[in-house]
Amino acid sequence: METLGGDEFAPETTYLNTSTCGLLPRRTVAAVKLLADELAAGRPGGAGDFSEVTAARQSFARIAGVDEERVAVGASVSVHVGLIAASMEPGAEVLFPEGEYASVITPFTVRGDLKPRYAPLESLADAVRPGTALVAFSSVQSADGRIADMAAVRAAAAAHGARTLVDASQSAGWLPLDAGDWDYTVTGGFKFLLCPRGVSFLTVTEQAQETLVPIHAGTFAAEELWSTTYGPVEELARSARRYDEPAPFLSYHGARQSLALLEEIGLDAVYAHDTALARRFRAGLRELGHEPVPASVSAAVSASVSASASVPGGDCPVVAVPGLGHRVPELAQAGIMVAERAGNLRVTFHLYNSAADVDRVLDVLSG
Repeated sequence: METLGGDEFAPETTYLNTSTCGLLPRRTVAAVKLLADELAAGRPGGAGDFSEVTAARQSFARIAGVDEERVAVGASVSVHVGLIAASMEPGAEVLFPEGEYASVITPFTVRGDLKPRYAPLESLADAVRPGTALVAFSSVQSADGRIADMAAVRAAAAAHGARTLVDASQSAGWLPLDAGDWDYTVTGGFKFLLCPRGVSFLTVTEQAQETLVPIHAGTFAAEELWSTTYGPVEELARSARRYDEPAPFLSYHGARQSLALLEEIGLDAVYAHDTALARRFRAGLRELGHEPVPASVSAAVSASVSASASVPGGDCPVVAVPGLGHRVPELAQAGIMVAERAGNLRVTFHLYNSAADVDRVLDVLSG
């Protein structure tokens, strides 16, 4: 099985660590270098082009299945989550999965006047109750690659009048994201979306905008860009752009190129490629006597992938193996980049990986 990236990538290692940070395509590196060189030389237009930010926003909107009017840009997931947390009513209950990533939880807990509650991921939907104001969770868990039962959580939240926040950082870029199904989604761009660090996207439904306060609105949040350079912005954007952070131009000049590459390849093809490699790895692990963490996937996941993907649901390119986290240094010494998370060996496959990469890591583990 060949890679999908063609000549776009040039890894010097067996890189199986996309859940930590994705590789930058050549075109992305070129775009960042070009802007950096222009900035060093004295660029006439200043720090960068807002048109590149707009193009990245539009590309992500297509990937996320929403109109660009629903997408805000920023630099980090925690800032986006903090915006949502700041808009919650005092005493509101926020439900999280146990072991959820800290950036999803901490912006709520540091307030001190909200009511955090936790439940096992597999029973998260059952834990939604009257009085739950928000359910916040990752579509794919960072520690072990388990996929939440998205349909069940969405139905339970709707039944109890709770809003929903999905962190798609570990799924956007390989798993189709219907962001319009959720009140809020947040997505760090530097993993499967292959963007430089400093790229993050927030989607907000029109209804959720009614209570979300644009607390870091600035010049770029105006309805007419550059209409208010000094003094308060008199008219904020009527779209989710009112929630923009000022975008770091170096990162977004690169992001436009990375997202364009993913659109060219197509998420169906990426899904089929990534999950096929993960299945090969899981099978090899079992032959070696290791049992990976099962991916808890609902039927809705396979239904969200078009028939052209030609693979069954229930797969995830993030594979965690309990008890093998201590072997990360050994693998690194062999030129294989993986991660240790919560005691697990975490191995992640993406479009620049091949079957040879799977076989190589299995060979070292068998040693």
